[in-house]
Formats: sequence, C-alpha cells, structure tokens
Amino acid sequence: MSVTSQWIDIAAGNDSFQGYLALPKRGSGPAVIIIQEIFGVNSHIRAVADQYAQDGYVALAPDIFWRTQPRVELTYTGADRDRGIEILQKTDVELAVADIGASAAALRALPEVKGKVAAIGYCFGGRLAYLAAAQGTIDAAVSYYGGGIQNRLEEASKIKVPMQFHYAELDHGIPIDAVGQVKERFVGRDDVEFHLYPNADHGFNCTDRDSYNPRAAALAHGRTLTFLGEHL
Repeated sequence: MSVTSQWIDIAAGNDSFQGYLALPKRGSGPAVIIIQEIFGVNSHIRAVADQYAQDGYVALAPDIFWRTQPRVELTYTGADRDRGIEILQKTDVELAVADIGASAAALRALPEVKGKVAAIGYCFGGRLAYLAAAQGTIDAAVSYYGGGIQNRLEEASKIKVPMQFHYAELDHGIPIDAVGQVKERFVGRDDVEFHLYPNADHGFNCTDRDSYNPRAAALAHGRTLTFLGEHL
C-alpha cells in the first residue's frame, strides 16, 4: 500500500467525532471527503478513501453516524442492513451536513492539504454531498446514486460549486423520472454533469455488494478523477 492512514478527531462545536484519514504517497495534495452509505465507515468506505489517496488526494471519511453509534461497521445484507436503516432514521440530516462542513474545516487546517476540498458521497452520502454543496462548505461535489435528492430540489439553486452526479439505470430506489427532476434544476450549468449507467443497479461502485458492476465503477471513477482534476 502506497498510502498511510489513521483515525483522527474532528471538532464539532464543543464535541468531536472521528474520521478515517488516508494520505497519498507524496504526503500532500488537494482533499476529498468520502461520505459513507448507511453502513458506516466500513472496510469498503475505507478502501475507497485509500483508493483516492493512491490517486493523489488527501482523503477523509468522517463517521457520520457518531451521534447514534460511533464507529459502526455494517455489511450490506440481513440484520446489518436493517441496523443501518434504523440508524439512518435516527440521524438528523442537517447535523450530518454540518459534520461534512466540520470535516472540510479539519482538512483545510491540515498542512498536508494543498488546494481545494471536494466531497464524494455514496447513497445516503450522495445526498449529503449535494446538501453540503448547497451549504457552500466544499469546493466541488460528486454524488453517486444519491437517494432522496429529488425531495430536496429547493437546495439546487443554492449550489454555486461544480457538481457531478452518477446514477444507475436499474436503480428502483431512484427512478429515471427522479433523475430527470434533478437534472432539470441544473439546465444551463456547464459545470454540472450527469452520468447514467446502463444495466447498472444501485450500489454499483461497491465491491462488497451483489450489485457491484466493474465496468460502471471503473467508468464512474475515471469520470470522477477527470472532474476533480478540472475543479480542484
């Protein structure tokens, strides 16, 4: 492994929570916040952070569920999936968005961070990336199959930073008409991209899911790196 990693503390008002930090081999670079699904900062999310560190970014995966169950690690089926849904239902989304802002501030304070800070979120994290972009605490955002964005369309006009969306054609949780609703809000924005992946389902980027789609994952990762290279 050409990256180094550790858990760090992130200040949140009078409290603090933890995040998994991965540094690139060269030791510094622009930064990305890797925002978890409902399964915690599990081995997959840590692997994604390591992947972006290998690509040359300082990557931080904050523990978004810390107020309910710190450092929870869940798998994608059965009782673990049910537990993830239960924790999500107890999560204050606005506080979670504030935690993304706190993570961005923590990154900007690190001597290893040279340049801007983007957020890359998956599923629930994809929605948080969108909302963090609307809050203006990050410099760019990437949303992978972000569930529920179509229910927060009023936030779209607040987004002034570049943004990239990745959706799966077979995602029953995010129907094509919902993708269209989101896309409509960004008509005329040449710094906002939408990508739809044929024959791919929700979670196509996750190697631990049955829905993992290597072709879609590779294509989306390449597009994300191109997007980050242009805007960070």
